[in-house]
Amino acid sequence: MRPESGTGPTVEALAARLRAAGCVFAEDEAHLILQATDDEALRDEMVNRRAEGAPLEVLLGWAELAGVRVSLRPGVFVPRRRSSLLVAQGLGALSLDAAVVVDLCCGSGALGLALARARPDVELHAADLDEVACGCASENLRGIGEVHRGDLFDALPVDLRGRVDLLLVNAPYVPSAEVAHLPREARDHEPRVALDGGADGVDLHRRVADRAGEWVARGGTVLVETSERQAPSTAGAFDPDRWTVEVVTDDEIGATAVRATRR
Repeated sequence: MRPESGTGPTVEALAARLRAAGCVFAEDEAHLILQATDDEALRDEMVNRRAEGAPLEVLLGWAELAGVRVSLRPGVFVPRRRSSLLVAQGLGALSLDAAVVVDLCCGSGALGLALARARPDVELHAADLDEVACGCASENLRGIGEVHRGDLFDALPVDLRGRVDLLLVNAPYVPSAEVAHLPREARDHEPRVALDGGADGVDLHRRVADRAGEWVARGGTVLVETSERQAPSTAGAFDPDRWTVEVVTDDEIGATAVRATRR
């Protein structure tokens, strides 16, 4: 850890500025900023931008998911801790060697990266509509997996059709009318396409469920991050004649997901 005393600012001084700006975890954030750079001007700029609402993870250039550090760029969705539920469930679902895994709506590629670090034998593909997100994911997944740009399944190589053993989906699920009420670090600094899930927040979940059967192998699994409120709608998007569907939760991290296994 870098020194916290001497000519530079102390943790307490930085934390006071961050706390005054409404940062709940001001001391933790001050520690991370102090560790990030010895350049006092840059550190001051980071504190000012954080006070203005910029996500701390973007200022640091990285976020952590399931114990794995993921590089970030401005304008890319910041991975949330709750998404580690998809990683844990995904690892539990994989039994095959060299299984085919797809991280759909991948953003920074965090889900795929975290899973591949635990299971380096998988064949990993990631896809997103956003150009900036694809660039960030390509950096994170270099030498680990392939990144494709396009709208949901249209982005994927056709030779994956019917071969996917695990489909991870962190599609946006905030209802359109609620995006304006998100914390400013999300609504002002993350792309709307990564947040807005349509009128009830489940539009993309329905689109995924509608076509997943074309891509997922028999016995394969789809994991979709959702909310407790929206879980019935997300689960209901899957045809019960073709899928075995259950809602899984982790109260400790406030996470909810729908797990659908192809019959």
